[in-house]
Amino acid sequence: MPRTRVETRARARVLQALYAWDLRGEQGLERVASQIWDDLSVSPEERKIAGLLVRTVAQHGEELDAELTEVTTNWRLDRLGVVERSVLRMGAAELLGGKTPPRVVIQEGVKLAERYGSVQSAKFVNGVLDALARRMGRI
Repeated sequence: MPRTRVETRARARVLQALYAWDLRGEQGLERVASQIWDDLSVSPEERKIAGLLVRTVAQHGEELDAELTEVTTNWRLDRLGVVERSVLRMGAAELLGGKTPPRVVIQEGVKLAERYGSVQSAKFVNGVLDALARRMGRI
């Protein structure tokens, strides 16, 4: 089996951090991420990439949530499952960063949603991230 790309592994680390942060509530996202990555002995290479996305969510969380709310018609973010909400926040942060091609952001988000959520989660994430990328003028 081919080794997973470091960016893909880093996205899974971001998802773990966002998921734990979402469930823990009051603690700061960067602190939660650091604790989890310490516990899992995450490599410096993965931490560097994952850290950028975590910082983006920490610094622009309200703005990203507002953008996501605009494209999740008939769904409030707080009504989504934690996996879906976390994947969407990560995808929104990566789209905001503008370095990764939007199709890659969407594809990676879909893979994570399917792996940790369900086929329905993946379809939902695909639609929302596609709509968000269009709204941001990325596609």
